[in-house]
Amino acid sequence: MPTIFLLYGNDEFAIARKLKGFESDFTDPTSADMNTARLDARAMTETDLNNAVNAMPFLAPKRLVILSNLSAKYTNPAARRKFGEFLGKAPDTTRLVIHEIIEPKEAAKHWLVKWAEKNKPLVKTETFFLPKQRDMPGWIVNEAKNQGGQIEPAAAACLAEMVGVDTRQAGMELAKLLAYVNWERPVRGSDVEAVCIVTSQQSVFEFVDALSQGNAKVAQKLLHRLLENEDPFSLWGMVVRQFRLLLQAREILDGRGNKDDVARALSVHPYVAEKTTGQAGRFTMESLESIYHQLLNIDERVKTSRITLDLALDTLVMELAR
Repeated sequence: MPTIFLLYGNDEFAIARKLKGFESDFTDPTSADMNTARLDARAMTETDLNNAVNAMPFLAPKRLVILSNLSAKYTNPAARRKFGEFLGKAPDTTRLVIHEIIEPKEAAKHWLVKWAEKNKPLVKTETFFLPKQRDMPGWIVNEAKNQGGQIEPAAAACLAEMVGVDTRQAGMELAKLLAYVNWERPVRGSDVEAVCIVTSQQSVFEFVDALSQGNAKVAQKLLHRLLENEDPFSLWGMVVRQFRLLLQAREILDGRGNKDDVARALSVHPYVAEKTTGQAGRFTMESLESIYHQLLNIDERVKTSRITLDLALDTLVMELAR
């Protein structure tokens, strides 16, 4: 019988790291490419799946098959049951790793989780959920160690305020920070403000400023500049987070609060609170709610491959900066 692993949760950064671990552990570097198959269920055919799972390893004891986005393909009970029966008959020379993005509130009822529970010990599960905001400073300290460096607790708290619970963005920002100090000393709060807030976050603030003023030309220019320096999905996370903060800040302002109230209520850096408060004042609550719904719609379309993220961001600019 094959060993099947199900990795699930909403922490894509952690899942990606675990997958790299599988690739290094289960494949011989000299024959890795010939003994590793990666299939996205949204694009694969049943023939693709059969060929990948039932192929014999080449000059190695095991073959690794990584399957993603199964829920997008297997949408009804009959198809899911057939898929499960197929996997149960896979050769024991195949190591199967399934990974799926599942929100915590959906996990208990998700068909893959239920399937894994019913098929123990054939299927081994591991969960990867995003940390709580209060746990992010500790997560950042540990991640700095994973990347071969150190960060002071106060600096970790500052970075956590900036990135929220976006672990992918936090990991990327840490990589920049550790390179900035050349791994020679712990990262300090002043480093975070100099490298992260002034670069990535400031650019996002400028981008949102242009959108709020209806300046499509400037917004598009800033967007393309950001895309040259940032991973599109990390940039997307920052944009979504900023509009979420704007919604919360607008609610505080409508309740006669000020930037200090925003800083305390949202647990963000004073710089972020000041910029967010100023931007929130240029939007109505209704417009922010409408924009946030647009962002959710774009997120769904990107995840189901109906649009590329680059095109989605360009489209968003044209729609918001009318």
